[in-house]
Amino acid sequence: MKIEGPLVSGKFVDRPNRFITMVAVDGQIVRSHLPDPGRLKELLIPGTELLLRPAPKGSERKTKFSTVMVRHEGQLISLVSALPNRFVLESLQNGSLPMFNDYQLIRPEITHGNHRFDFLLQDKNEIPFYLEVKSVTFVEDELAKFPDAVTERGTRHANALADLVQKGKGAGILFVCQRPDANRFEPMWDRDPKFSQALYDAQKAGVRVWCITTNISETQMTYQIEIPVNLVPPE
Repeated sequence: MKIEGPLVSGKFVDRPNRFITMVAVDGQIVRSHLPDPGRLKELLIPGTELLLRPAPKGSERKTKFSTVMVRHEGQLISLVSALPNRFVLESLQNGSLPMFNDYQLIRPEITHGNHRFDFLLQDKNEIPFYLEVKSVTFVEDELAKFPDAVTERGTRHANALADLVQKGKGAGILFVCQRPDANRFEPMWDRDPKFSQALYDAQKAGVRVWCITTNISETQMTYQIEIPVNLVPPE
């Protein structure tokens, strides 16, 4: 998937709130919108290189930039939490995600009851399959974890998908790691035990759970591999 440019390089200075980064660009400190509300403390370190996208000319936005990537230990990591949805949509359309070869895309953004899910698919037996996509940026010792901040919405989604499976529908959660350096996935039990337990229970109920890694450059995001998922609670 193509990533829009051009991007401007800067150095991270501070994060006054969840959605703003202060970045040094060409000798000036600019306010830049951060489209990932996660903690990101292991990535947003003073002096770290960030890549920003300038706001469109004539835009009335309060911030003139968006922070879209961080360079961490020599590799680029996307900080746009909505990017995986665009990536998955394009991948479903062109058939580049192997785990969905037996599914047909019906539509993105589907409402069921009080919940809105990212995609409605259909399997070969024409059974509806509800798919939710989650963005992953946290990796430690090649272990990807989610979430890095408490997600009540994620817990509700996991429970709702389990209910759909019990009613005869298909359902799944795809974790998209916006970096290439993970070789396995686990929920972050110590950060959000409620979501982690809901995810574990959902898988036991029949919800499919996958995690993939991606390659990120300044111009594109591509599928790398599917990695093993371990949802068993720690002892």
